Amino acid sequence: MAETHPYARELGGFLRARRSRLRPQDVGLEPGGRRRVTGLRREELAMLAGLSTDYYQRMEQGREVRPSDDVLDAIAGALGLDAEERRHLFTLARAARRPAPVREQSGEPEQVPERTRRLLQVIAAPALVLGRHLDVLAWNDLAEALFGDAGAYPPGRRNMLLLIFDDARDRASRCEQWKQQALAYIAMMRAAVATDPTHPRATAVVGELSIRSSEFRRLWARHDVRESVSGTKTFRTPEVGDIVLDWDTYPLPANPGPVLLVFTAQPGSADAERLHLLASLHATRATEGSPRYHRW
Repeated sequence: MAETHPYARELGGFLRARRSRLRPQDVGLEPGGRRRVTGLRREELAMLAGLSTDYYQRMEQGREVRPSDDVLDAIAGALGLDAEERRHLFTLARAARRPAPVREQSGEPEQVPERTRRLLQVIAAPALVLGRHLDVLAWNDLAEALFGDAGAYPPGRRNMLLLIFDDARDRASRCEQWKQQALAYIAMMRAAVATDPTHPRATAVVGELSIRSSEFRRLWARHDVRESVSGTKTFRTPEVGDIVLDWDTYPLPANPGPVLLVFTAQPGSADAERLHLLASLHATRATEGSPRYHRW
């Protein structure tokens, strides 16, 4: 088999992951006898999309194919993709149509515009700026009160995926809430990888986690994708106790752009009061020059 296009491999992986989730009865087919594969067979998916099995197989194998938009529409319909997954499919396919890029080793780090830094400081909630590959680029004082000092980590380690899968963290945190947040970050990374799967930062983060975490490998293989995500997180702080906050991501201008990650509590709630108290304690420590801490 000829060497595959790196973007086409990403497309093939997404198709395989989505096909494996469908059962024959989900699409009106008889399950039949004993099946050797999880989900639909390739020939079943190809039939539903009106394609030849050989052509569809070439797509899943990441070989040089350039599907038309009509073909992509047919596959999206056969797989039952939602609107965001459909956009992801088109992004992957259009990338696969282009020649593999020649990477320029510029090494330029992502920059946070001054106006974005000003925005961080006027937001009355813990907020972070995440780069396209989930690197923590900037944060406000309330975020430092909640998470601790991000500056305690080398710049290359300030990454939400690396931090959440850090083996040094308490294993008791591997609860359902932790899993949902990990899935959300992975889905955001998948969206970033779709536009440039060979980016050095993406390959470094995904490569490291794939080596040291079987849990990451399993979740990464799901090929979930989300452009922006939200959830709920419980912060266990020794100063004021547990604080339950909602978190949301908001795209910032750029292409591909960073996102603003903001944590909020219901106004007037006990969680809002605890967050306010934590912020006051943090401000007092900063004024007194007390040692900074971290609980990322």
